[in-house]
Amino acid sequence: MEILGIDIGGSSLKGGIVDTNTGKLITPSHKITTPENREPDEMAAAVKEMLNHFSYTGIVGCGFPTIVKKGICKHEGNLSRKWLDVDVDGLFEKTTGQEFTVINDADAAGLAEIKYGAGRDATGFALMITVGTGLGSGAYLHGELIPNFELGQIPYKEYEKIEEWAASSIKTEQNLSYKDWAYRFNIFLNHVFRILNPDVIIVGGGISNDWDKFEKYLDVDTRLIPAQLRNESGILGAAIAAKSKYNR
Repeated sequence: MEILGIDIGGSSLKGGIVDTNTGKLITPSHKITTPENREPDEMAAAVKEMLNHFSYTGIVGCGFPTIVKKGICKHEGNLSRKWLDVDVDGLFEKTTGQEFTVINDADAAGLAEIKYGAGRDATGFALMITVGTGLGSGAYLHGELIPNFELGQIPYKEYEKIEEWAASSIKTEQNLSYKDWAYRFNIFLNHVFRILNPDVIIVGGGISNDWDKFEKYLDVDTRLIPAQLRNESGILGAAIAAKSKYNR
């Protein structure tokens, strides 16, 4: 089945039409800059722009960069506080006229990696960490999603949340070397390991394209692997989630 997947991030929305039987994009991905205020109406308009770009009608899967429970935004994350308690599914459906399945963006990326990518042979408890504007996380036990792990929200020293110190956006803002940034990211990974003891951690997000530049600085007592699907994983996983919801 061919389903539009959209991956909403702090800096951009990325979308593409996915063959959910093969886990492959059948169109080039398209990118739209995230509205600067990151507020509901403006972001819904950007989602509609994505559908218009593909002239798409049908069910839509969408990865969303914070906690979503039964379609409702439960934390603003790196978005506007106006998102709190918004029915994200309902807002996007009202704006576009199409049916939506909205899940956490890291959950979506991990679904794709578990089904089609680096985690397809993983057993036991797997974590997906997406590194970008923040630190997203998805958890999977024997291949089944445990939704809404938000490990980037762990407080650290004077920081309200550790992603304010260790996300790749901070690397860019502070012009950190890969070594200096990886020192921070490694502390985050070790906190996560001590709390959850995962069998494997999959590292995704845009910075995973540079895995060979910082892998040597990471030291965690579990298996660490880079995501294989890279920037497409959120799009693919969102489409997979929509197919699963509607059993089509």
